[in-house]
Formats: sequence, C-alpha cells, structure tokens
Amino acid sequence: MRTNTVPMDLAPQTANKIRAFVAIRLDAGTERALRNLIDELRAPGDGINWARRTNLHLTLRFLGAAVDSGLIPPLIERLKAIAGETAPFAVAARGIGAFPNLLRPRVIWAALEGEELLALASRVERAAVESGFEAERRPYSPHLTIGRVRDLRRWAPLRQRLETAAEREFGRSTIETMTLYESRLSSAGATYREIAEFRFVAKKR
Repeated sequence: MRTNTVPMDLAPQTANKIRAFVAIRLDAGTERALRNLIDELRAPGDGINWARRTNLHLTLRFLGAAVDSGLIPPLIERLKAIAGETAPFAVAARGIGAFPNLLRPRVIWAALEGEELLALASRVERAAVESGFEAERRPYSPHLTIGRVRDLRRWAPLRQRLETAAEREFGRSTIETMTLYESRLSSAGATYREIAEFRFVAKKR
C-alpha cells in the first residue's frame, strides 16, 4: 500500500474531473461479518444493489461527482498533516437501519460508533473546505452503506429480516489509515481506485 503519496497522473490537471471521496476501511473480521449479513439478507430479484466486500468502507467526506483534480494536491497535503497528528483509534460496528427510514428506504446501512471517528471526520471536513471544496451542509452521520434500494415491491420481507438484526454487533476495528479514492461508475457498479493512503502515526496520549 502506498503511504502519503500522490500518483503522477494526478499532477495538477485542472481540466480533469473525477468522482472522489475520503474513507476508512474496517478490519477483515468486521467486513466478513457484514458480508455474512448481506448474504443472509440477499434474495433473487430483491430490488437491492448490495455492496461488494471490496467496496465496504466508511466515507469520511464525499468530495463530489465531478471534482476539479486541481483541488486534489492541496487536499492531500492537508490530509497528510491530519494523519501525522492522529493516533490509531477504535470503531465499533453495531446495528443496522435504513435512510430515510424503514418504510420507504433508499440506503441500508450499518451503524458505526467512536468519538475519535467524529473528530477525524470534522478535521477532514475542515481540510476539504480549506482546499477549495464547498462545505457539507448536512451533519455527519457515521454509517457504512451495505445496500441501495432500487425497487420497493419486495421490501416487506426484507424489512422484517432487517428489524430482527437491528441490534446485531459486527465487531470492533482498529483504524490505522484513511484513504483518498477515485470512484468510477459503470453498469456493473462502482469501482474504487486508491489515490493516496494516509497512515496515522501520532502516539496516544
């Protein structure tokens, strides 16, 4: 894995637009538990686009669907500084639900808990704004998307299974890095390309 690096093809090219976000990944055991839940919930023709395990991540800041790549290098420098001041921290994955609610859902999520996580998201938000991105208007709500609802006609039985698993625990992860990704969309779904990884190196106080 690259650490605090900028690939050559992202040297300032302000004419280029990319879809990008900053995220963290949970540990393998937690991702496996979430994947097992998805396998339990999945049914043929259920109208849900379920997340692939390779795409399971917690977004700290979605930067935009058409980001001027000239904004990326200054953001990387600020993310480096944040990583240098951040110690590894724990995040618990516990509970599932849906946005905006279980009656007419669009997104199915797993909840994440951790005070350091909220503090990190706040620092990343500030770094994004200082780098030229528009401020996020919605309050940050830490969650990991496991599925997107495309068709509600078969939602009722899935809702019952979700309610049964609403308080399930998926594990506790030690977060040691955050990553800046480019997201590429296609008919087969999204694929993510790592732009830069930032390792947390500060000592716990």
